[in-house]
Amino acid sequence: MMNDIIQFLLRHGYLVLFIAILLEQVGAPVPSAPLLLAAGALAAHGNLSYTLVFFLSIVAALAGDLIWYELGRHRGRKVLHFICRISLEPDSCVRRTEDVFAHHGGRALLLAKFIPALGIAAPPMAGLLRMSLVRFLIYDTAGSALWVFTFTGIGLLFSEQIEDVALLLARLGVWALIITLGPLAGYLTWKYVQRRRFMARHQVARIAPEEVMRKMSAGENLFIIDLRHKLDLQADETGLPGAIHIEPEEIEQRHREIPKDRDIVLYCT
Repeated sequence: MMNDIIQFLLRHGYLVLFIAILLEQVGAPVPSAPLLLAAGALAAHGNLSYTLVFFLSIVAALAGDLIWYELGRHRGRKVLHFICRISLEPDSCVRRTEDVFAHHGGRALLLAKFIPALGIAAPPMAGLLRMSLVRFLIYDTAGSALWVFTFTGIGLLFSEQIEDVALLLARLGVWALIITLGPLAGYLTWKYVQRRRFMARHQVARIAPEEVMRKMSAGENLFIIDLRHKLDLQADETGLPGAIHIEPEEIEQRHREIPKDRDIVLYCT
């Protein structure tokens, strides 16, 4: 597989690398990390210009991230939820992205590309939070440069070993594909089973928004808890009348505020 990648890069070079990185950043299942490793290895032998590889890769990553940034800025949470629905952990993707930005702000963009799901969810979150374009470009450019430098740098340093691996994979033929994709398939299966078990253990009674409205209009004494992240409140301060805001991690400390003699309704985004 690595040998095929190297041969492909030798024939088509910089354009392939640019398109692959751009496609990955907009959400296509294109693994650009092996391409960066191969590009670094080729640059070590003088087959490609490292300077051109480095800057083209950063521009491609920025172009994809800018698309998501603008979508997040103009379309809001719908974009972020769409991204997270196709991630490996859709139930925690949004919350995890919010937590990272709450703790680190724009600095989250520096390492976002090294963290699964966060790399594509971080730019629309920056747009959603109304981060200025200049600030976004500074952090995202630095993060993209670090990401590109890391993988191409590994390719440069270990070019001989990468070439040996490429030759080994070429000799293995179809077994190389099985060895490469087998663990990935196993991991995806494990994540799916784990999520199904989690959902089964934590299944709770659900109520439609219309039913909540009917009960409130009828004067039923509901106790409503707003579980939204504080970043959600910054983006949209509207909420259900009379609801108190308690973040999930605060429930244990604030459990005395929750009555035992009333129906409790929890809601989030």
